[in-house]
Amino acid sequence: MTTARLVFAGTTEFAAAILDTLLRGSGHEVIAVYTQPDRPAGRGRQPHSCPVKQLALAHSVKVLQPDGLRDPAVLSEFASFRPDLLIVAAYGLLLPQAVLDAPRLGCLNVHASLLPRWRGAAPIQRALLAGDSETGISIMRIVAALDAGPIILQRRLPIEPSATTGSLEQLLASLGAEALQEGIAQTLAARAVAREQDPKLMCYAHKIDKADRVLHWDEPAVALERRVRALLPRPAATVNFDGIICKVLWARVLAGNDAPPGTIVNSGAAGIDVATGDGLLRLTHLHPPGKREMTAAEFIRGHALPRSAT
Repeated sequence: MTTARLVFAGTTEFAAAILDTLLRGSGHEVIAVYTQPDRPAGRGRQPHSCPVKQLALAHSVKVLQPDGLRDPAVLSEFASFRPDLLIVAAYGLLLPQAVLDAPRLGCLNVHASLLPRWRGAAPIQRALLAGDSETGISIMRIVAALDAGPIILQRRLPIEPSATTGSLEQLLASLGAEALQEGIAQTLAARAVAREQDPKLMCYAHKIDKADRVLHWDEPAVALERRVRALLPRPAATVNFDGIICKVLWARVLAGNDAPPGTIVNSGAAGIDVATGDGLLRLTHLHPPGKREMTAAEFIRGHALPRSAT
């Protein structure tokens, strides 16, 4: 097998799973890893290294964390690695043309959707929120436009009814690592056939923000349950019980309801049943602020529930 000199760029746990496969048994040489700068995290707001940095350092791979990639000194250092390929997975920074032009055989991206559906920062979450029946992995050549490059290959994955972003991310990372190996092999053998994306089928996966976390009770219960799963394990959907804003860690859909949306119609050992625009949503596990994760029944024992949730 031909061995390639690889530079890797990524930040998240998804990216770390891809990098781990490259480091442990791909047969290729990872000569440098680019990842985003350390960010404050936790109650102490101390700088925290991302999963990709931690993994690279554990394998004694050089780590670089520039704020951007347009500075001439940064570009010069990147070019000095003389990579055959740049591999990108959930990096979070746009690559300037000078970076795209530097690797001998170009740049490949591992994207967690069936492009052109769900270009952008949150493809797994948006697929779940939309109720998609399947997702997958796209290996594409990188161009200057966001996630718009020609596709070398794709692998499809059905979305199970109980899937969360966390569970899908693990499955897609494994699938992505496998697909990337094939994409690299095709590229090294000059047999990769890239097809252009159809722009008419494109939709954008906007980054998840605070507004996405709120459960709007006039929506159907099935949509609210998808939102709960789409935002697990983080940042989690929220419910407001008279000023106590809890993270919702699990919920299920129940049929039947004629109460106004947001009304708490029942609460007990099984959970807290809230009326929605269509059906009931039973909240079964919550994380109150400053407390441990708990069942809804445990929460009820320590709190007087209002008549409605917001």
